[in-house]
Amino acid sequence: MNELKINGIYKHFKGDYYLVVGIAYDSETKEEMVIYRRLYEDCSLWVRKKDMFLSLVDRKKYPNVKQKYRFELQNIESKSINFKGE
Repeated sequence: MNELKINGIYKHFKGDYYLVVGIAYDSETKEEMVIYRRLYEDCSLWVRKKDMFLSLVDRKKYPNVKQKYRFELQNIESKSINFKGE
């Protein structure tokens, strides 16, 4: 199962990257929605049903995609910088 990590960076199966900001709830259905920010162009906020965000790529529609899930959490290691000149 694909996981959801708040403040995690995810790669969409078409190639772009997104930052998960949080979870919201639909006021009518109480369904969980993922709030995420695209990390390109205008960095706008978007919302998508959690189940859809974590879903598998449709292999019939996109047979050549290598990624398993629509959005996949990326393991991006930080590089520490020493500001003391050491």
